[in-house]
Amino acid sequence: MSQFFMNEKSELVNEAIEGALLSAPYHNLSRLEVGEGIRVVVRNDWDKRKVALISGGGSGHEPAHVGFVGKGMLTAAVCGDVFASPSVDAVLSAIINVTGEAGCLLIVKNYTGDRLNFGLAAEKARALGYKVELAIVKDDIALPDNPQPRGLAGTVLIHKLAGYYAEQGASLQEVTQRAQRAIDETASIGLAFSTCHIPGEAPDNRVAEGESELGMGIHGEPGVKTLKTQNSREIVQIMAQKLAEKVPQDKKALLLVNNLGGFSLLEMGVLVRETAKTPLGERVTHLLGPATLVNSLDMKGFSLTTLLLDEERLQALQAPVEASGWQPVQALRMPEPVKGEAIKRQQEAQPSDNAATRRVVETLCQTLIDLEGDLNKLDAKVGDGDTGSTFAAGARKILQGSQQNRLPLNEPSRLLTLIGEQLAVVMGGSSGVLMSIMFTAAGQQLEEGKALPQALMAGLERMKHYGGARVGDRTLIDALEPALQALIAGQGLDAAAAAAQQGADSTASMGAAKAGRSSYLNQESLNGVKDPGAYAVERVFAALK
Repeated sequence: MSQFFMNEKSELVNEAIEGALLSAPYHNLSRLEVGEGIRVVVRNDWDKRKVALISGGGSGHEPAHVGFVGKGMLTAAVCGDVFASPSVDAVLSAIINVTGEAGCLLIVKNYTGDRLNFGLAAEKARALGYKVELAIVKDDIALPDNPQPRGLAGTVLIHKLAGYYAEQGASLQEVTQRAQRAIDETASIGLAFSTCHIPGEAPDNRVAEGESELGMGIHGEPGVKTLKTQNSREIVQIMAQKLAEKVPQDKKALLLVNNLGGFSLLEMGVLVRETAKTPLGERVTHLLGPATLVNSLDMKGFSLTTLLLDEERLQALQAPVEASGWQPVQALRMPEPVKGEAIKRQQEAQPSDNAATRRVVETLCQTLIDLEGDLNKLDAKVGDGDTGSTFAAGARKILQGSQQNRLPLNEPSRLLTLIGEQLAVVMGGSSGVLMSIMFTAAGQQLEEGKALPQALMAGLERMKHYGGARVGDRTLIDALEPALQALIAGQGLDAAAAAAQQGADSTASMGAAKAGRSSYLNQESLNGVKDPGAYAVERVFAALK
């Protein structure tokens, strides 16, 4: 079963390139028309008097390489199929079409296919009279005994540095030397929780749940070891220690934080924070990312790269470019907190006693506590099965305060306000906030002289305002509002209890819910089942009458 968004696999790369050209913000990219099966994206504003820079490789690492074509970076990108090197003819076509007397530098990641195809194309171009040099990026340090270290996200830094010097009019020899020096001072290491989905192929599930693979390659190649953890701090400490060995104590470095495709921005933020807190972070003065620069399709992973810095190199990295994939290099500074004004809490209410109020409070709370199991079972039919636990948690908190004589039972306005504050803390999700809104607003109304039924109705109106539910939406409002209306009309608790029961009963025949998790269910799932919140209101009024 395909896990890839595409039409025809054979046209995937062609269509993706067309989309990239359509969305290029500087309108400076074109596809080179030199024959079928050759995919070369070039700058359409190129000046052949300058050294040309060509990179490329297999597709699936976007924005590399098309995203780095533009003023100040690459002259052309040669695109192969997904994870497959472009042909010799494709590379040679790029060389002969963008290279002038100044010559051309090929920037290649250290993979066999890329080395061979770009290398042979370079030899053929030289035979045709073109000046061509080759820079092979091999920044991967995860496999220390590998005689051919792989090229990873550090390749983008070489694109940028070489692009800067080429744009300044430097000679091919100087551009090549600068690129090679940067390659020697660049180090990367990657990690993934899972490999990627390749178009038309079954996923490789070799990484067990809860584990991670250190050094997984950008084509899903096996890494150096499996870590029995996915803990951010543990993982970053391991990786940062290896990178720190490549940054001498007396040197400063740039840190590139690269998303391999499947990490969320939330996780990438944690990654930056954790890395900055390591000893490596103390030697990092500038940051690139977090961003997706060289990905591995949707691989759930990331890579970290360091590059030794000096003032000239930093200037080159911060020079403006016209390439959509590049991100600005920023100084890494720990932010200073801004002093703010703390919320002024109301003066804590002094405990007081009122026997009648205590009976009402404790009866209401005990009723909800006793209903916990029944309400959870009812909610399991129409929601997520936690209404009883949510209401009981709030009730236990208030009951405890009453039993320990910590409530202002003789001050109704302060009592309702205190209940509102406590329910927001102990009741989970939106229920606690909504009940808190109701009791807080009701307490304010009592403070202003309203009678209790009117104050509670005003609180209910505020809850409806923020929550969005109304009578008929299959919520506790269907039982609570008619009960309060009966009290406002002076009909007493018996009438209020009957109104609450009638309202709760009505929810069992409502064909659709318009609020809460029940709103996601169809009519068949709701038929004959009372809304749990409405049933709780029904039972509370029945206990109070």
